[in-house]
Amino acid sequence: MRSSKVLLILFLLLGFWAVSAQEEDPIIVDSSIVRLNVGVVDNKGRPITSLNKDSFVLYEDGVKQEISRFEPVVAPFSVVLILDMSGSTLGFREVIRQSAFRFIDALAPDDRIAIVEFYDKVNLLNDFTTDRKKVANSISVANGRGKTQLFKALDFSLNKLAKEGNRRKAIIVLTDGVDTAIRDKDRDFLDKVKENEILTSIKPDNSDILNRVLSKADSQGVTIYPLALPTGNPSKLADPTPIQVALYSAAQTRLEILSTRTGGTLNAINRLEDMGRIYASVAAELRTLYTIEYQSTNDKRDGKWREIKIEVKSTSDLISKTKPGYFAK
Repeated sequence: MRSSKVLLILFLLLGFWAVSAQEEDPIIVDSSIVRLNVGVVDNKGRPITSLNKDSFVLYEDGVKQEISRFEPVVAPFSVVLILDMSGSTLGFREVIRQSAFRFIDALAPDDRIAIVEFYDKVNLLNDFTTDRKKVANSISVANGRGKTQLFKALDFSLNKLAKEGNRRKAIIVLTDGVDTAIRDKDRDFLDKVKENEILTSIKPDNSDILNRVLSKADSQGVTIYPLALPTGNPSKLADPTPIQVALYSAAQTRLEILSTRTGGTLNAINRLEDMGRIYASVAAELRTLYTIEYQSTNDKRDGKWREIKIEVKSTSDLISKTKPGYFAK
């Protein structure tokens, strides 16, 4: 009798561990499936939101591809809002909070939102939820100071999004782009460069963590929208050094790479009072995106660049925008 009870307990424990293991298993993304968020506007820049799957023609390296899945603009998103709480933002935290509230208000009710903050650390303030009170509380309590862990925050956020399955996905990140760890590497590199070569020596796309972020974004079809803060710009200094100019230029170029490669938009915040309007504008843009998936007819995973071109059928005055391509890894 006693041995039977022991066996029963062991069976139940094994069952529990199996279920727990299943819950913790990472979602594996099929690398042959390509996912695109696509915006369409007319020749006056007005969004077109009434198209369907048959409205689009898709090419990869000039070869027509079959669209396997289509999501209309009304389909909900999973969105990570990343807030820069490093030392450079201490002076305008309330502006950040009020602007973030405007962004949340402009999203659709079914959109799931996660809030991430970064400074010396990267913290998840709330996991994906439609509960706007929980999200608002996370924005209110966001705080910190110190270094800027931008790319660690992006990498962390993409890992969270991987658990959102086939939902449409986007990241909105508020930052000046100057990641502390990458900046320090850039500075060490420039210390060995001749003075007349400083401004052109850094190759911003030669960054392991940048390329890891881009690869993860590609595999999930995540669109990234950087909101570039005006802090740290050496042009505002009386006599900036070539190193200061080069470091800032490289950081800004990496933000441009993030947005362009993922089909997003780099929004420069020139005045802090414009921040709320820009947040709301990005939220509005999300509400005009279609999502398209296809399985590439080229099954080679050779790491080479694949160019994507998407057209709207039988229409000359509509302009589509998506990411320009991907590396087949």
